[in-house]
Amino acid sequence: MLGRQADAGRADQFAANILPVIRDVQATGAISYTAIADALNMRGIATARGGEWYPSTVRKLMLRNPK
Repeated sequence: MLGRQADAGRADQFAANILPVIRDVQATGAISYTAIADALNMRGIATARGGEWYPSTVRKLMLRNPK
């Protein structure tokens, strides 16, 4: 159980760190999940697991930390 809590904590921290970048991307007019994913990929920002962004990945992150 502690492993899951640690994983959730790391995911929450990653979301908190990347959300300001997403807000910056949105400020440029990218409002769809696809446009945000494309912008993050073009900026060279990897996902928490080191992969590329997809619309579903952006959505899940934003739902995790909707603030």
